[in-house]
This record gives sequence, structure tokens and C-alpha cells, in this order.
Amino acid sequence: MFRRKNEYDATEAQTAPEPKPDGKGRPTPTRKEAEAARKAALKTPASRKDVARAERDRRAKERVKIREAMTTGDDRYLPPRDKGPVRGLVRNVVDSRRNVGEYLMPVLVVILLVSLIRAPWAILGIYVLWITVIVGTIVDSFLLVRRVKREVGQRYPEASTRGLTTYAVMRSTQIRRLRLPKPQVAHGGSY
Repeated sequence: MFRRKNEYDATEAQTAPEPKPDGKGRPTPTRKEAEAARKAALKTPASRKDVARAERDRRAKERVKIREAMTTGDDRYLPPRDKGPVRGLVRNVVDSRRNVGEYLMPVLVVILLVSLIRAPWAILGIYVLWITVIVGTIVDSFLLVRRVKREVGQRYPEASTRGLTTYAVMRSTQIRRLRLPKPQVAHGGSY
């Protein structure tokens, strides 16, 4: 008697709601299934030896990836010391030039061998060669640091330069064939 007739109720009943397309697509697992899945995830290996073996295998695979990255220069698997585009640029700047520091170790070995000779001319030659190599390495390192700072400032102005000079100098004093990651740029090449 006091009810209002509503046409909206009739049209709503005719149109059934459509199922959501973004549902999970599977029924909810029963409690028994959920508990079984949790227990399977928590299942411990049979023995400590199995755990140690699995961990050893995982570390070996990780070391292989790192070793391959050191030879190919793949930035994903490099250690944190060598990771990043700024460090890659520093490596390329160092590797693109001949550094006096590259020859430091071989020259020091020659100095050591010649020092066994007790002739006055040999001792004088050792002193001159020693001072020349040390001064040359210091001057070359100074020029290298200036170049690295300039290149990093041009290409990566927002990047932090903390530790880059030490990284560049240490890399420049290594024999080129023994550097890791391997040089990706030839002497005189562009970076």
C-alpha cells in the first residue's frame, strides 16, 4: 500500500553480474593442502652434509659467474669494487693509455737483479733508474688522476668520485695482462 513501485529492481535482476577476469583462477586450497604445502617448504635436508654440499655447489656456481664477468666485463656479476658505469669508465680511461706504473714491477725486478752486482757503475745505474721510475710513476699517476676526474665530471656530473682516484692509480700500476676485470679497450683506443 505504501510501497513505491521501482522499475530499477526489475532491471537489476535481469542483468547478472559478470565474473571478474582477474580472479586467481583456482579454488582456495583446503586447510589440509595449505598445511602440507607449508610443511614441504620447511622440510629440512636429510643431513648437514647435504646442506653443506648444496651450499658449496651454490658458491661454486657464483664464483664461476664472477670469474666469467671478470673476463667479459659483465657488470651484473662484478664484485662491488668494480661495479657500475663510473668504475667502467675509469677502467677504460686507464686501459686506453700506456702508464709508467705498468712497467714498475718489471723494472723493480731488474733493479733487484742488478743490485746483486757490486760494481760502482751498477750501483749508480740502480739509483738513477730507481729515482727515474718512482718520479715517472708519481707524475704519470698525477696526470692520470686529472684525466679521470675530468672524464667522470663530463660524463657523470652527479656521480660521487669517492675512491675513484685510488682505483685508477692501483689499476694503472698493475701489469696490463694481469688486470681484472680484463681490459676492454686497446692502447690508444677510444672509450
